Amino acid sequence: MKILKTSIDTVDEKIVGEAIDVMSEGGVVLYPTDTVYGLGANIFDTSAVKRIFEIKQRSLLKPVSILIPDMAAIDLVARVSNDQKEVINNYLPGPYTFILRRTPIVPRVVTSGSAYVGIRVPNNDIACRLAGLFPITTTSANISDDEVLSNPEDILEQLGCDVDLVIDVGDLSSDHASMIIDFSQSNPKIIRR
Repeated sequence: MKILKTSIDTVDEKIVGEAIDVMSEGGVVLYPTDTVYGLGANIFDTSAVKRIFEIKQRSLLKPVSILIPDMAAIDLVARVSNDQKEVINNYLPGPYTFILRRTPIVPRVVTSGSAYVGIRVPNNDIACRLAGLFPITTTSANISDDEVLSNPEDILEQLGCDVDLVIDVGDLSSDHASMIIDFSQSNPKIIRR
């Protein structure tokens, strides 16, 4: 496991490039977002995505969300109407996850076989740059249903395993995951505040 320290306010291109290389080769990265630390893997690498589930001790029946670099990439992974885009544009980038109908390109392992996928564009340049080459998983870096921690050392101790690379920006000011808004029905509904 490699730990690379940087600042939350600085995008170190070398660190981002190294993390993308790790995920390109099937690795898992612990990275900061605008809410909590996340576990990232290339969504198109089934083995890497399954490893995320193993690390979190998460049921394969519970989907994980995906992170895209910006709203321009949303049509790649989700079927979204112009009206939905208009609403979503008011909130992203930001601490929100939107549940939308997935496109066929999104692997079923990510969505646990569901026709829907959670989409996230955090207000964090490091996280968004990590998804510049391919969408990545974004799920809180904790054991499923355990406390969400804000410091990489504590997180690694809780997970009890090695990820391939850690982007360590120190303690995050938040320990709350993103708000989840379900756009799969005609009337949007908040699933998690």
